[in-house]
Amino acid sequence: MPDYHHPLKFGYFLIPNADAPLLTIAREVEQLGLDYVAVQDHPYQRRFVDTWALLSMIAATTSRIGLFPDVANLPLRPPAVMAKAAASIDLLSGGRFELGLGAGGFWDAIEAYGGPRRTPGEALEALAEAIEVIRMVWSGERNLRFEGQHYRLKGAHSGPVPAHPIGIWLGVTGPRALQLAGRVADGWVPSFRGDLKEIVDMAARLDEAASEAGRDPASIRRILNVGGEITDEASNGVFRGPVAQWVDELTDLAVNHGFDTFILWAEGEGQLARFAEQVVPAVRAQVSK
Repeated sequence: MPDYHHPLKFGYFLIPNADAPLLTIAREVEQLGLDYVAVQDHPYQRRFVDTWALLSMIAATTSRIGLFPDVANLPLRPPAVMAKAAASIDLLSGGRFELGLGAGGFWDAIEAYGGPRRTPGEALEALAEAIEVIRMVWSGERNLRFEGQHYRLKGAHSGPVPAHPIGIWLGVTGPRALQLAGRVADGWVPSFRGDLKEIVDMAARLDEAASEAGRDPASIRRILNVGGEITDEASNGVFRGPVAQWVDELTDLAVNHGFDTFILWAEGEGQLARFAEQVVPAVRAQVSK
């Protein structure tokens, strides 16, 4: 039974629709006592505001809550500049930013926006390079040099240094990508889309990859985007049912599979409040037993 000793945390997955009261929702997430606001990053989606602009505004209009892109679109955001933006938001917010990072997807849309079209192998290679570049840019050192297939630094000077050690949380799922996460990631951010066994199996593969790399699996945080619906009816599947079902399912993932953070992905009326007021306290109580 995994016991990774990470504090149990909860958050809300904010879809950045331009016509939604985004800052009001973010403040509500904070007022309800949750720990994170997470924002998906799809710059080519015409209905969305820009994720990094929104994260900056959320940081400016809240005082406590953590925030992260879930996950940042690497092909459209050069890693050195992304690292600068992440460090800036972290510094200005008093150390509340983490970096969720993905290799990319929706390649037609990425290419339409001027980004590269990458094969799965190229995308993974670029992700590995980007992690190195980002950490170099956070170092505070001068004359940074890096020569990769996709990214380069040629005498760059880094700064500002983040206010706290920003975690790089990878939103990856494939076997090779999980190997990379096991070697170098600070956290892992999968999304539940109906198959709980798939999530559990990937968590086990991540543990194996970390151990093979000589790392303690406990050094990697596990952050799960939980898509579902809290109802007053009988169960209609995993994370589609009453509060008691949600409590049991989240508790199992925390106690038996090492997940420490759960991000609610549910837009229905009252879902956020029910999650924060009914599900979260009960899960905390169960896990602490």
